[in-house]
Amino acid sequence: MPEEAWTIPEVAVAVDLAILTVRSGALKVVLVERGIEPFAGMPALPGGFLAHEAEDVEAAAFRELTEETGLSPESLHLEQLRTYGAPDRDPRRRVITVCYLAFVPGLPSPTAGGDAADANWVPVDAVLRKRSRLAFDHKKILADAVERARSKLEYTTLAAAFCPPEFTVSDLRQVYEIVWGEELDPRNFHRKVTSVAGFLVPTGGRTSRGGRPAALFRRGPAEVLHPAILRTPSRTGRR
Repeated sequence: MPEEAWTIPEVAVAVDLAILTVRSGALKVVLVERGIEPFAGMPALPGGFLAHEAEDVEAAAFRELTEETGLSPESLHLEQLRTYGAPDRDPRRRVITVCYLAFVPGLPSPTAGGDAADANWVPVDAVLRKRSRLAFDHKKILADAVERARSKLEYTTLAAAFCPPEFTVSDLRQVYEIVWGEELDPRNFHRKVTSVAGFLVPTGGRTSRGGRPAALFRRGPAEVLHPAILRTPSRTGRR
């Protein structure tokens, strides 16, 4: 088709934020209650439209984070998850959204603002249940974000960031079990994590909690796991 015959579609650009953390023994996500139509009153990921044509997409993500949740951009590392652009994803008009993911420890409780009537940490398992609903296509976006976070634990040392400064292998295993949603064999897990160079550094100390004292570790300098610590095929879809 000749270029002069093309019809350039009119689209709006938005950003959405999937902010994940481990709190109170569960993998949780920040959800806001939409204060405006469409989907007023429904839970949704924080986000919104670019403020003006000159606004950078990443700057818009930081702005929406602050406006709708009160969380500080300085405390987060946002990475692009993917772009979503199904023609019917927003009933108002054609909207393409760029989703950003953050999976970080130690986040405070969010505070609603902007177009959000409320904001809370919500367990991911509850949100992704079959009968639960989120506004727009945010349930699909969240599922993709959770899968990305789970994959990061396979290939990086990120899980150790969710442990205290000194921790046991059992503490670390609990993080993996919470994020992956599966129980892990303690002996096999211990062998894997202690065999990865630079993942864990022994402190020389041991726990004083009840039961048999366990060795204490701190996070080592490694950022990438080699070899990777992989989930079971039933959880990842690998065969």
